[in-house]
Amino acid sequence: MDYVKLILLALVVLFSAVASSWAHDIAYQVHAVLILAIASGMFIWVLRNTDEPKPAVVQHSTYADGVIRAGVIATAFWGIAGFLVGTFIAFQLAFPSLNFDWAQPYANFGRLRPLHTSAVIFAFGGNALIATSFYVVQRTSAVRLWGGNTAWFVFWGYQLFIVLAATGYLLGATQSKEYAEPEWYVDIWLTIVWVTYLVVFMGTIFNRKERHIYVANWFYMAFIITVAMLHVVNNLSVPVSIWGSKSVQVFSGVQDAMTQWWYGHNAVGFFLTAGFLGMMYYFLPKQANRPVYSYKLSIIHFWALIFLYIWAGPHHLHYTALPDWAATLGMVFSIVLWMPSWGGMINGLMTLQGAWDKLRTDPILRMFVLSLGFYGMSTFEGPMMSIRAVNSLSHYTDWTIGHVHSGALGWNGMITFACIYFLTPRLWGRKQMHSMAAINWHFWLATLGIVLYAASMWVTGIMEALMWREVDDQGFLVNSFADTVAAKYPMYVVRGTGGILFLGGALIMVWNMFMTIRGAKPADIALPHATPAE
Repeated sequence: MDYVKLILLALVVLFSAVASSWAHDIAYQVHAVLILAIASGMFIWVLRNTDEPKPAVVQHSTYADGVIRAGVIATAFWGIAGFLVGTFIAFQLAFPSLNFDWAQPYANFGRLRPLHTSAVIFAFGGNALIATSFYVVQRTSAVRLWGGNTAWFVFWGYQLFIVLAATGYLLGATQSKEYAEPEWYVDIWLTIVWVTYLVVFMGTIFNRKERHIYVANWFYMAFIITVAMLHVVNNLSVPVSIWGSKSVQVFSGVQDAMTQWWYGHNAVGFFLTAGFLGMMYYFLPKQANRPVYSYKLSIIHFWALIFLYIWAGPHHLHYTALPDWAATLGMVFSIVLWMPSWGGMINGLMTLQGAWDKLRTDPILRMFVLSLGFYGMSTFEGPMMSIRAVNSLSHYTDWTIGHVHSGALGWNGMITFACIYFLTPRLWGRKQMHSMAAINWHFWLATLGIVLYAASMWVTGIMEALMWREVDDQGFLVNSFADTVAAKYPMYVVRGTGGILFLGGALIMVWNMFMTIRGAKPADIALPHATPAE
């Protein structure tokens, strides 16, 4: 088997060397050299281990937690990177001089913004989803991950995708879509990694010892399968050359806009909602030490959410070339989506029946509850903003930015932090985190940061829209675009301050994780698997 690896790696090294010399653009050259270096290192590593005696095969009795440990660390690392870039570009909007002349064009807002978006969604959020799904599926299935070291391929393959995408953004190579998609060859690599992720997850489900498939796994399955479909369709393109990063999109015009928002809104619906609901349905009951309030409601929540979300994307295209019936269809499904979304929030909050007193002493549980509060708020605000009349005011303004970040920071960020605090002591053999007081500091800094960020964007967004609409008695616009930009300055400073507080809380978390891991005693603890709620 090692010889097969050597042959494959040798082919990758050869192709990368040729690609780096024949490349038509800088991004392709950098990526070819990067892959050349990685493949060469792996070639040497495999070569050095080819003739070593193989140890006897040992039947493992515990869960495969090594890849989950790596995933938790990667989640924290990419989170800090994404929050740092996000805070910096927030201040770039308030102080344009931060678009330094000497760093052009690689560190301007136009290139750092997609880097930030992908870092916090796909790097921070994606690693959190992969790590927690691997943890949950093992515990609720009472078996190790299927495929042996295949899970490690998923982990390292995903990290390579993140690095390739991030460097591509900085070098100016994207497909120029709303959600700035990476180059065509990076898309192909991600597809391979993602399908492997699906196979590992489903293989573990098929091998389960529990008859029942716990509801968290249904949400994880929906997230993995649907994201694969969204990614493939939205990134259909034809490369201009095999020796360059440029490609021609299959869809164009209004069809491309429709496809982008079908992808964009369902990336929110399945990547940032369904997957994170999988976290909620496992980790919240475990932290509260209470069963899920209503298992029947969780099933209704799942099927209603999955059916409705896929239709909601066109509401982003009111007042465009998209036919009104399509935008109206998206609006109707968005409004109806409010009900199952709040059904999930209520199910999570009601799980704390008989355990509300724990909020006074358990900051991790407090993070779970706050995340559900932001989930409920965002899933009310979203359907409201999809209504045509409201959308005419809110869309293309900072109100949308406030809405997105109240959900992303409040719902996705806080529940991820809570899961990291849940997992770290268990994965490294500790009774609890190094400092519970530090978790309290993190909670309040993050909460205040989110409030400052979202509130400032709500205020500036509505102000911006009203200034755009203001006309004099002759029917002429009163305010120029520059006037609105100048008026938004104070709120942009407040937004950046909120980002600093949120980033500060995350840095405290990383310190707490480091101290917890450093103090851990080497141990491979086999935790009992979860009993599915009935």
